[in-house]
Formats: sequence, structure tokens, C-alpha cells
Amino acid sequence: MNDLSLASRLVRYTDLKPCLNAFVDTRTPGSDKKENFTIIGPGVSENPDQHVHIPEAHGFNIGGARQPPGCLNSQHSHDTAEVFVVHSGQWRFLYGMNADDAYVDLSPGDTISIPTKMFRGFANNGNEEGFLFAVLGGDDPGRVTWAPSVFELADQYGLVLLEGGRLIDVAAGDEVPADAKRQQPPNEQEIAALKTPDTEQLAGCVALGAQLRSNEESMLRQYAVGDVSEAAVITPSATPDGFQPGPIQGWWPHGFNLRRITLAAGSSLSAHTRHESEVIFLQSGLLTLSAVGKQGDEVTMSPGDTLTLPVGLVRTWRNDSDKAAVAFVVRGGEQPAAPVAA
Repeated sequence: MNDLSLASRLVRYTDLKPCLNAFVDTRTPGSDKKENFTIIGPGVSENPDQHVHIPEAHGFNIGGARQPPGCLNSQHSHDTAEVFVVHSGQWRFLYGMNADDAYVDLSPGDTISIPTKMFRGFANNGNEEGFLFAVLGGDDPGRVTWAPSVFELADQYGLVLLEGGRLIDVAAGDEVPADAKRQQPPNEQEIAALKTPDTEQLAGCVALGAQLRSNEESMLRQYAVGDVSEAAVITPSATPDGFQPGPIQGWWPHGFNLRRITLAAGSSLSAHTRHESEVIFLQSGLLTLSAVGKQGDEVTMSPGDTLTLPVGLVRTWRNDSDKAAVAFVVRGGEQPAAPVAA
């Protein structure tokens, strides 16, 4: 896919194809209006009909969730990193098997990385529809472990989850294969292993947008024309491109870095390339990306759009508008290399 045009590597927010029954909880009242999106990679959907926009392996997965006010994503656990950037709406993230251990409220521009092997859920607790941009660790992020109550409610509303993560809709007339085994709820020992970390540890899993600061040591600055800043969001360890650990580090592997890049009106990044995959999610403003050496190969991103740039592609960024462009950028690996001049 590296030789394809930028347009073919761009997933516009307006073109996102949702799955309305991606998980075993999607018929439970209060959870039945959520939309799940798989943008890059297979994701963790339990529905084989989930649309995957870009299947190319990146070392991480990109997805999204869109929910109306009051809609809940039920308590579950992941075996790999799960990160959310709030694009729109007001969100509450709930911890613990019964969603009563603790919670944190986040707004647009805020980021949370939820530790592996603990129960979590999230709800739109605002007054408008909201969208979350999601990053999952690994090419295969595994399957979801659901809290016992989720299975009980799913049975009531005609959904059965099989071992291996396949969802059967018996209410719609689908039959459970005779040789299939139902996924069982976690037992007491498994639940004990998914204990919620303490308050101090959880505090280090959140990066508020208002508190992010430009890194003056960022090696991307040498390509800046005008006012361009790069702030760390998730940096597990010191990196060759000029970043120190934080503000989110994590005691579990991420397999990627997350940064926020802001281009003031009229600013740009001159031609450069990278040693790792780079995925751009535009939070606000307009941003034009060009593939150097490929005449006419450029795209202008709008808020909510996602673009993946392959290793080795020579690219430029520019903001031709009269307002700042703010993008969140996922770079593969825990230690991204410095950008390279073209």
C-alpha cells in the first residue's frame, strides 16, 4: 500500500462506516446506540461484518467510537494498550468491574491511556453527540474481556459471544453452531487479576489538552516554517527525536508514541521523511499534506479525518487557512527516530 496515493490513505470523518452491533453489549439498553469504527487494522470487534477502512499493518490499530448523550460502553478489559483522544463531546471514563472504583471526566483535546488488564467503560455524559479517536496496541490487539454483568444482559437481549470472539445474534434468527463453545464470564481468580490501580497511578494515565506544552527540543522544529509546535502526549521513554518520558508513560507497553502538533495560520513543515509509520488525526482546523515528487498528490484534511503516511514517504505539511491547525499524531515504536531531511 506504500505506493498508493495520499487520497487512498485518507479516511474522512464523513466517510466513516460504523458498525452498530460490534460487541456483545450493543443491544443492552443504554449501550444500543453506539457506533464503532475500525479505521486501521482489525481492531477488537466481535462482529465479522465490521468494516475495516485500511487493513495495512502498522504495529498498532486505529479506531473510533461515536455515541449520543447518555450512551455507555460497558465494563471491559484489554490485553494491549487502549488510548482515547476526545475529538468532540464530554466523556466520563469509569473504572472497576462494576464501574464504581473511580472515574475521570474529559473534554475535547484531552487524552487517556487506560492500563491493560483492568476493567474500564466510558459514557458520553454531555448534551451532544461525541466522538473518540482510539489507538490500540499491536497489529493484533486481541479480544475484549467483559465484566460478568455484560454477559447476563446480553443473554436477555439475544446476543451470544463464542470463544474466539465471534458474536451470534440469536434474536435475529442466527443459530449457535452445535460444536461451538460460549465465551464464559471471567472467574473469581481472573477478576482479581484485573484489579483497578491506585489513584496516583491512574492520575498518570491522563493528559489534559490545556496542560500540554511545546517541546523546544523536538527535532521536528528544524523543518518548521513559521509557528509550529510539537507536544508530547504519550512518550514511554526518552526518544531519539528529542523527547523525554511523559506526560503519559505507562507501566505497560504501548508500542507507539502520541504527539500533538499545532501549525499556526500560514505555517508549514518542509520536506522530510520518517523511519516509522505516522498516522495523523486532525482535531481542528485545516491541514494540507503533500507527497514530494508525486505531482498533484496532496490532500487537505478536515476535522475528524485520519491519514496514514508510510515509512520513507517524503512529505510536507502546511496550513493555508487563517486559523491554527491542531493534529494528534501516532508514531510507531516506543522510540521514534528523528525526522530525516529529503
